[in-house]
Amino acid sequence: MRDHTKLRAFELADQLALAVYEATRGFPKEEQFGLTSQMRRAVVSCASNIVEGCARNSESDYLRFLDMAYGSVREVEYQASLAYRLNYLAAEAYDSLRERCVETSKVLGALIRSLRS
Repeated sequence: MRDHTKLRAFELADQLALAVYEATRGFPKEEQFGLTSQMRRAVVSCASNIVEGCARNSESDYLRFLDMAYGSVREVEYQASLAYRLNYLAAEAYDSLRERCVETSKVLGALIRSLRS
C-alpha cells in the first residue's frame, strides 16, 4: 500500500481544503447548505479520494480514486469561480483559490498520466 503523506498531490489537496474552509467562512448564511457545503464537500472529497486510493491494493483502484480526486478539484475550481461572480469572494481570495486548484490539478493529472503510461 502507498503512503499518501508522501504525495505532493495529497499535500496540495490538503492545503486547498484548509484554504476553502477559510474562504467559505465569510459566505452568506443562506449559503450554509448551498455553495459553502458543496465546496467543502468537494474539496474534502479530493483529499479523501487520494487517501483512499493509496489504501487500495490494485493499481486500477488507485487510478479510479485519483480520477475522482481530479474531478473534485476541478469542481472546486468552478465553484470558486461561481462564488467570485456572486461576490462571495474578493478577487484576491478567488485568485488564490484558483491558483491552488490549478496547481493541485496539474500535479494530480501528472501523477495519473505517469501511472497510466
